[in-house]
Amino acid sequence: MKNILITGGAGFIGSHLARLFVNKYEDYHIVNLDKLTYAGNLENLTDIENKSNYTFVKGDICDGPFLKSLFEQYDFDGVMHCAAESHVDRSIKDPLAFIQTNIVGTANLLHTAKNHWEGNFDGKRFYHISTDEVYGSLEMGGGFFLEDTPYDPRSPYSASKASSDHLVRAFYHTYHFPVVISNCSNNYGENQFPEKLIPLFINNIRHNRPLPVYGKGINVRDWLYVQDHCTAIDVIFHKGRLGETYNIGGHNEWQNIDLIHLLIKQMDQKLGRAEGTSKELITYVTDRAGHDLRYAIDATKLKDELGWVPSLQFEEGLSKTIDWYLANQTWLDNVTSGNYQKYYDLQYADR
Repeated sequence: MKNILITGGAGFIGSHLARLFVNKYEDYHIVNLDKLTYAGNLENLTDIENKSNYTFVKGDICDGPFLKSLFEQYDFDGVMHCAAESHVDRSIKDPLAFIQTNIVGTANLLHTAKNHWEGNFDGKRFYHISTDEVYGSLEMGGGFFLEDTPYDPRSPYSASKASSDHLVRAFYHTYHFPVVISNCSNNYGENQFPEKLIPLFINNIRHNRPLPVYGKGINVRDWLYVQDHCTAIDVIFHKGRLGETYNIGGHNEWQNIDLIHLLIKQMDQKLGRAEGTSKELITYVTDRAGHDLRYAIDATKLKDELGWVPSLQFEEGLSKTIDWYLANQTWLDNVTSGNYQKYYDLQYADR
């Protein structure tokens, strides 16, 4: 049985990834390492928590001695590194927390894995899961982010992720350490903490609260259903070429304001409200500092080399996502209880 470490596996993407691997690979023992900060939630994993090939460990990737003991205990064959601070607005208010987790934490994890695997890299793999935000901002109607697009991060969050990407590549080139990197577009789907656009707006519409839209709402993002993202990670983890980067995108660009109108339309239908009722909740607010204009991923390399394409059209994926939140209002109320003012004050991230 292979022992695979997933960091940040109680978070949004990490929990979906852990579920996929636990259910799909009975010959893998998945160890889920999570610090359980505000966005990590073991309620995301109740359906697999008693599986024989699954273990949860609470811990911090910034704790080097702890990581060393964890590797000694489980002798990992692979690492899928999801753990990160990811909310852009929070990074503007508290950049040091992002530097600590995303840079120092990644460095600790790389160093520990390299030392533990020293002299025996065969069959080992360190998979670093990153973001398209490291590439900076695209012009409207311009090109797409490619794997060799120069890095141009514009926020403390994206700068911290860019730094961690560079560390991973440095370990590959310096030590021939077996790494692979992916940079994904905006994820959406079930279990996402409601500080991000889609779950925040679902919750606000549900409660008839304002929908704060940055600037004029013209910023464009490429949206990717989280379960599609995880199937791409699965393919890259098993078949991706070492030392390579793969961009993962949904081929699905939306201006923020157009996405919000679609979300309102679907929410009003599902809540039995007259069409357009919730448009009155739209409130335009001062734009975010350093707000990137457009993100768009070219995932041709991933398609051509590994045969991956997204499975869902956005309207279908958004409808499924809304249905999940409306069917799991207790989960939503639990994660926002006591935190609402904190994340609402940050307005929203279009990440």
